[in-house]
Amino acid sequence: MTDPAITDLSKDAAARAATLLVEPGMRLGLGTGSTAAIFVRRLAQRVQDEGFALRCAATSKATTELATSLGLKVEELDDIGWLDLTIDGADELDPDLNLIKGGGAAHLREKIVATASDRMVVIADQGKVVEQLGQFHLPVEVIPFGWQATRTLVTRALDRLDLTQRPVLQRMRDGKPLLTDEGNFILDLALEAIPDAYELADELSSIAGVVEHGLFLNICQLAIIGRPDGSVVELRREDME
Repeated sequence: MTDPAITDLSKDAAARAATLLVEPGMRLGLGTGSTAAIFVRRLAQRVQDEGFALRCAATSKATTELATSLGLKVEELDDIGWLDLTIDGADELDPDLNLIKGGGAAHLREKIVATASDRMVVIADQGKVVEQLGQFHLPVEVIPFGWQATRTLVTRALDRLDLTQRPVLQRMRDGKPLLTDEGNFILDLALEAIPDAYELADELSSIAGVVEHGLFLNICQLAIIGRPDGSVVELRREDME
């Protein structure tokens, strides 16, 4: 069945493959972003065709609205308690299945949902696979109170890691600061490359005012990479150990 809202064949290939991981009765985390949205559409189609039940927790208001409109049952994560599986996209994916997420400004909820799951699976197109993280701006969610002081502390942390003169940009939308679903700001770090993602993650997590960063390290177990011809490649964490 053709869905006119789905135009990217690579993303659709990954999303279709991921729907096969979903089993009736699962407690499922739904990601945010363009590829995750395609997955939600394909999942809703399969649920309708096969008539089985799921309990879903969404990572954003946008995903909640989309999933609900398509007939999926979306509940609060606290009401479900724990998830069997989360399927989400990524902005960058390195050879160790470490990720940068947050292009959709939902990485706080995405990380909470992913780490409240037995398993996280990423779906992406080939353009998201990189040798080293950092080309995509790294999102850092900060509370509005004292955000400029927080940005100064972030800049100092980058200097300590020899990531000097890297712009720390406040994300804007329609000429105003973008607000996340939690009412926070996003700082985007234009790093170009991240030599040590673990060290950077520790530095950012230690800063007062930083709510969460977009480095997802040792969280993803499987990546399904879609190709334009409709085929997919699977990258598994156990293959790298």
